[in-house]
Amino acid sequence: MEQTPLVVASILNGTLLLVAFALIQEAHATAKIGVNYGTVANNLPPPSEVAKFLSKSTTINRVRIFDANHEILHAFANTGIQVTITVPNDQIPQITNLTFAQQWLKTNVQPFLPATKLIRILVGNEVLSTANKLLISNLVPAMQTLHVALVTASLDNNVKVSTPHSLGILSNSSPPSSAKFRQGYDMHIIKPMLSFLKDSDAPFMVNPYPFFGSSATNLDYALFRTNSGVFDDNTNLRYTNMLDAQLDAVYSALKVLGFEDVEIVIAETGWPSLCDPAQIGVGPKIASEYNGNLIRHVNSGVGTPLMPNRTFDTYIFALFDENLKPGPTCERNFGLFWPNMTLVYDIPIMRSYAAVVGDRDYYKVFFSFMIVFNFICTSWV
Repeated sequence: MEQTPLVVASILNGTLLLVAFALIQEAHATAKIGVNYGTVANNLPPPSEVAKFLSKSTTINRVRIFDANHEILHAFANTGIQVTITVPNDQIPQITNLTFAQQWLKTNVQPFLPATKLIRILVGNEVLSTANKLLISNLVPAMQTLHVALVTASLDNNVKVSTPHSLGILSNSSPPSSAKFRQGYDMHIIKPMLSFLKDSDAPFMVNPYPFFGSSATNLDYALFRTNSGVFDDNTNLRYTNMLDAQLDAVYSALKVLGFEDVEIVIAETGWPSLCDPAQIGVGPKIASEYNGNLIRHVNSGVGTPLMPNRTFDTYIFALFDENLKPGPTCERNFGLFWPNMTLVYDIPIMRSYAAVVGDRDYYKVFFSFMIVFNFICTSWV
C-alpha cells in the first residue's frame, strides 16, 4: 500500500520520539554508582535517614556494608537500592558448618527479604591479604557452604556469594598482560574459588586503588587526565589511566587460570580529600576529579584495552568519612558526604545533577531537532 507523506512523517516523528526518550532514560541510568557504607565513626546520621537520602536525592543504587547490621538492612527496605552484606573475617571458620551458615541466613538475610533488595553476601574482606592461615584455608569452603545454605532456602538465584580482594593477590601487574596470581594461592585457593564463582554465576571482586599507586610522576595517569600513557609491549596496547591497567592485570591473571569469562566487580575504589602533609595529590578538588572521571569511565561502555565495550559494577569508597578508623589521616577521609549529608566535594551522583545532564545533553538537542523536523515535514506535506 502506498503511504502518504503525512503517514511517513508521523512514523518518523514517532520513531524519533522513542529514540529521544530511550536516550534520556539512558542518561539517567548511567549516572548511577554504588558506594561503600562504612560505619567506623561516632558522628554519622541514623541509617533510616541515610537510606531515605540516598534513594530520594542521589543516583546511588547499590550499597555495600561491612557486616549485616540489622538497623541498616531495615532502613533500606522498599528503597529499591541493592544491598551487599558481609560475613566478618572472624566468622569465616564457623560458616564452613552448614548448620551455622543456615542459622546465619535465618538471622541476617531471610527476615529482610524481599523488602530489602539483598543481592550479595561477601565472605570476609581481603582475606588473602591477612596472612591468617586459618581464615585463608577456610575461605572457599565457607563460600561454598553459604551457597549451599542459600540453595536450601531457595535464595541462590537472587543472592550470590563472593569475596573482595586487594591487588596484593597478584605477583606482578606490570605490564598488565603479564599479571599472575601469587604462587601458592593461585592453584590452591583462587582456582577453586573461580570455579565456584563461575558455577554459581557470581563475580570476582577486587579493590583497585590508583591513589595508593600514585606519585608525583604519574598523578595524571592515576586521575584519568591527558597523559602519554603506558605501553604494554606484549599486546601493543597503550594504557591512558591506571585503573584500566589494574583491571586488565586482574583479567590477565584470570585468563592464566582459564576463567577470563568470570565477571569482575570493583568492590572498592576511591580517593581521599584530606591526608597527612607529606602526601601529594590529595584534596577535595582532586578527589572530585578522580571519582567524577571514574563514574564517567566505568559507565561509558568503552571498557579497558583487554576488555573493550564493557561497563563495570563499581562501589566507591566511601559514603562518609569515618573518624574512628586507625591509621594515617587519609584512612578517615575517603567520604563523599559530611554527616549532615552535604557533599564534601562536587561529584555527579545527585539527582538534580543527573536531571541537568539529561536536560543539557538530550532534551534540548533532541527536542530542538524534533521542532525543526516537524517544520520540514509540515512544509513537505
